Amino acid sequence: MFFFKNSASANYEKIFYDLNIESISGEIINFGDFKDKVVLVVNTASYCGFTKQYEDLQDLWDKYNKKGLIVLGVPSNSFNQEKKKNSEVKEFCEVNFNITFPLSAITEVKGNNAHELFKWAKSNHGSSAVPKWNFHKILINKEGKIEDTYSSFTKPLSNKIVNKIESIL
Repeated sequence: MFFFKNSASANYEKIFYDLNIESISGEIINFGDFKDKVVLVVNTASYCGFTKQYEDLQDLWDKYNKKGLIVLGVPSNSFNQEKKKNSEVKEFCEVNFNITFPLSAITEVKGNNAHELFKWAKSNHGSSAVPKWNFHKILINKEGKIEDTYSSFTKPLSNKIVNKIESIL
């Protein structure tokens, strides 16, 4: 008996550390650099009611980065609430929230055109990993596996998220 892989299934066999994403400044962010780190991936938007969560994400970064937490903001216009240019998003985040954690380029997070990170998340964790709205959160443990996902309504500094981060750092 022979089994053939098609190119569509090949992407889903990748592990988290095989993936990468373009940064907001145009460089490549290699997730292989995040080995032995905890990663909180958050799809973000500039014109959303949840945009103030940037403040809490920066606080998480400030408090836990030296302990091994990576906060990765993924600006997205998948819900039609993001600026059109990476430079505009970068300036918005720096001026309004003093963001110093990594940001990707504007990225699709759902549907057929979703970035491979979000396709990987869906294939490894099911539909709960697919952003339903902006500021959806995916927590990835030190082994590169999805530990948990959180809706837009779960604030980054909530006990639920902070306790989980502290338990896996």
